[in-house]
Amino acid sequence: MEKNIVHQNVELKSFNSWRVGGKAEQFLICDNIAKLALHIKSKKIKPPITYIGLGSNLLIRDGGVKGTIIVMHGGLNKINRDGKLLYAEAGVSCSKLSRFAAKEGFDESAFFAGIPGTIGGALAMNAGCYGSETWEYVKKVLMIDLNGDQIIRNKSNFKIDYREVNNKDESFLGAWFQFPNGNKEDAKNKIKELLSHRKKTQPLNWPTAGSTFRNPKDNFAAKIIEDCGLKGFQIGGAQVSKKHANFIVNLGNASALDIEKVIDHIQQVVLKKKNITLQTEIKIIGEKFGS
Repeated sequence: MEKNIVHQNVELKSFNSWRVGGKAEQFLICDNIAKLALHIKSKKIKPPITYIGLGSNLLIRDGGVKGTIIVMHGGLNKINRDGKLLYAEAGVSCSKLSRFAAKEGFDESAFFAGIPGTIGGALAMNAGCYGSETWEYVKKVLMIDLNGDQIIRNKSNFKIDYREVNNKDESFLGAWFQFPNGNKEDAKNKIKELLSHRKKTQPLNWPTAGSTFRNPKDNFAAKIIEDCGLKGFQIGGAQVSKKHANFIVNLGNASALDIEKVIDHIQQVVLKKKNITLQTEIKIIGEKFGS
């Protein structure tokens, strides 16, 4: 599909890791920030605007998405060293940043290899795993606002919480990261070890969106769900993974509604049995059929 062109009524199943959902009213793959800004300023892009990367932390409903979907992955993929910092555009995969940082002799980037998304998404939700989070290493970011204006902001401009970042009406175009110096081979080995552990513990052979729920304080969503006997629970083609209970897999024919029903069922059962309100880590967008 041609980049930097606004397309109409584009099927979104190919643009999210659950492989479900309806169509985008308008759709654009961005690989040029200046052209994106111009599209916004000239009002060629219909609001609301939704930016996505690999769509790996996203449930797109079957009725599709109003306004415009802008895809960063496949376009904004610039990554380079900037003095003592690393700069990565929003479309760069987290695993690519991890490998690049290791190659440059930096330490503590391995956890990024375990995040199945892009830098833009990781910044927006303070993604993390294995005890580390994105914003621990962010120095400053490049934003774009609803008028198409670009702004560089420091970390201190944001309120950052667990899986949550207050970014007002601005969206992430890129970020400068600061990692401690390390040993190249040690950094590469840490990535290999993490990926091996991930392969053993997560259902990577099925379409999923990563962890579905946030971990409650001092607890793990996967353990709570498993303790409630929900591993393997299924509605339509959507199933609670038998390998990792915080993953919902698409067995091949799931609809977004199937997945959303499984999410709702998990929340209801956990609340009833454990008196715990599980909050989703994934973002749900779009319209239900008939709405």
